[in-house]
Amino acid sequence: QVELAESGGGLAQPGDSLTLSCSYSGRNLNTKAMGWFRQAPGKEREFVASISAIGDTIYADSMKGRFTIYRDKGRNSLYLQMHSLRSEDTAVYYCAAPLGPAAVMLQSEYKYWGQGTQVTVSL
Repeated sequence: QVELAESGGGLAQPGDSLTLSCSYSGRNLNTKAMGWFRQAPGKEREFVASISAIGDTIYADSMKGRFTIYRDKGRNSLYLQMHSLRSEDTAVYYCAAPLGPAAVMLQSEYKYWGQGTQVTVSL
């Protein structure tokens, strides 16, 4: 059974940094890619970043340079380091895992999802 659990969300001010964590278990997820998505109020869920099983990364254009995805296989954990936060980064952030090892952007490729963690950026 696969379990993904996000943590690290909360309230931040514009310009702050925040690191989200996702602990995972099951289905040899260390051999799979993983990704982060987010859903802002009233909007569709969107891709943030993905990391392959061997560490290759891809990002949504609006997150490049501000967000960094990385993983620690020894801890079965995925992270999203976010810098220079903006109000538009306010969203529920989800970690997810596809079935394959390659980093992917398409939500339809992801089979396993966490419950999400809320990030609110506000003065």
